[in-house]
Amino acid sequence: MADADLAAVASYLAAPGKGILAADESTGTIGKRLEKFGLENTEEHRRSYREVYATAPLGDYISGVILFKETLYQSTAAGKPFVDCFKAQGVYPGIKVDEGLQPLDGALEGETWTKGLDTLADSCKKYVEAGAKFAKWRATIKVQAGGPSEAAVSRNADDLAQYAKICQACGLVPIVEPEILIDGDHTIDRFQQVTERVVAATVGRLWHHGVHLEGSLLKPQMVIAGADYKGDKAGAEEIALRSITAFRRTVPAAIPGIMFLSGGQSEEEATLNLHTINTLARQGGRPCPWSLSFSYGRALQHSVLKLWAADQSKVQEAQAVAVALAAANSRASLGRYAGSHPSKAEPGSLYESFRGWSGAKP
Repeated sequence: MADADLAAVASYLAAPGKGILAADESTGTIGKRLEKFGLENTEEHRRSYREVYATAPLGDYISGVILFKETLYQSTAAGKPFVDCFKAQGVYPGIKVDEGLQPLDGALEGETWTKGLDTLADSCKKYVEAGAKFAKWRATIKVQAGGPSEAAVSRNADDLAQYAKICQACGLVPIVEPEILIDGDHTIDRFQQVTERVVAATVGRLWHHGVHLEGSLLKPQMVIAGADYKGDKAGAEEIALRSITAFRRTVPAAIPGIMFLSGGQSEEEATLNLHTINTLARQGGRPCPWSLSFSYGRALQHSVLKLWAADQSKVQEAQAVAVALAAANSRASLGRYAGSHPSKAEPGSLYESFRGWSGAKP
């Protein structure tokens, strides 16, 4: 795919008022969530749940959906491929291409690298044939005393850049995800420092490997304190200011979109913080050069899964919640969110402790 075509896909995904649904949980991760709501982790349960989204009218608010490789090849109960369901409403199918985390030798405890580069080119060619337009690769960085180590930052930044270059050569727009984990008790100030260091290193390696920036997207965490931080919780205004500051210092204007992950925030927090980021980004006569939107997983799915798992006959009700959550975040990405939030979740974060290295299969 030519650079201009990659740029067109990236711009489409980052279009104003549109975001990405991250539905790329591995069989193990989605299994944990199904089991939390009393459902066995079977292929049919996974397929039936994914059909809720594949057949929901999300196209007004969602530009792309990231799928796990199992889901990429699945179909509705009536036999229509999920890929075709999404394409019919203008939602580009994407694919998670990394093969999970591994401990990084010689680094600090809990630091990781991401598997999959050795087989990536062959896999990407198959995913393109199956209809994928873009890809996602997740690296994780742990904030801890004395860390992150230079080994972890350098290895993951370079691997992300190599992944992006391979994807573009195969015709896929890469979403670059250097996820800084919220595990720990670090302050929001410390998180901002690590964010700037990691994103700057990642962008530097993208330049080094010749990645076409206009044909790529960035998927970072917002700047927030650690999940175990005991001090006063930062408000949406501070999160917005610190996030915008960090990315203005590190992300070139050539990248069309910063598509935030929700990263353990509650559904309502993720929406409110995105809204505040976009409100602030439009103030002061100095607008940000990129789209500031969402690539949410849990923040677009938790309430839906809760409702559907309790009664699998309530597909339309679950889809109505899915659409409402997508619409709320669409408005937030324009700085226009207002009113009551459609979340059906209990108050509190959606933090999961197994996002980093656990020793288990991804």
